[in-house]
Amino acid sequence: MGLIKHMTAPVRSLVRFPLFQLAVVVALILFLQSAEPTSSFGRIFTGLDRLVGATVDLFAVLFSVRSFTKAWLTSGFWIGYVYLACLLILSLLRVAIRRIVDLVGRHNAFWLRNTIARERGIAAYRAWLPFERIRPASIPQPEWEERFAWPADNTPPYPPLAHRILRGTIGYVAVIVAAAVLLQVFTPFPVLTWFSAIIKMLLG
Repeated sequence: MGLIKHMTAPVRSLVRFPLFQLAVVVALILFLQSAEPTSSFGRIFTGLDRLVGATVDLFAVLFSVRSFTKAWLTSGFWIGYVYLACLLILSLLRVAIRRIVDLVGRHNAFWLRNTIARERGIAAYRAWLPFERIRPASIPQPEWEERFAWPADNTPPYPPLAHRILRGTIGYVAVIVAAAVLLQVFTPFPVLTWFSAIIKMLLG
C-alpha cells in the first residue's frame, strides 16, 4: 500500500493542480457538447444547459445582463456546475473505495488485512501524537484518552452528523450575510437587494 501511494504521488499532485482540474472540466463540457442529443451524455448536456440558462435568467432579474456579461456568466456557471458534479462523483467514489477497503480488511480478502491495518495504524499514530503531547503528566494516559478521544461506551467524541451539518450551515449563512451587509454598505453592489429579490422570486 505504501509503495502504491509513493508511485502514484506525482499523479495525485497533478490531479490536485487547479489548472489541470480546470482543463479536465472544460474537456468534459466539450465532450458533452459533442455527444448526440438523443444519447445519455447528450441528455446530460441538455439538462445542464437548461440549468445554466435558468441561473443566468435569475441573475438577469437582479441586474442588467448584456452579451459580454451573459457570456461570462454562462461560461462560469457551466464550469462551476460541472466542477461541483465532478466533486460529488469523486466523493461518492472515495466513500465506495473506503467501504470496499474496509470489507477487504475485515474478511482478509487477498490476505491484505495486515497491510491495511499497518497503514491505518501508522496514520492513527501520527494523528494521535499531537493529542498526546499536550497531556499533563498528572493525568494517566487511559483516562486522558477516555475523556477526549475514545469514550468507554465507544461513542464518538464529536456531535452527530446532523448537528455538525446544521452548525456548519448556520456558520456559512452567517458569514454570507455578514459579507453581504459589508458589500451593501461599503461598495456600490446592492447585494442585500439582490438577495431579497431572489427570495421574493422563490416565494412567488
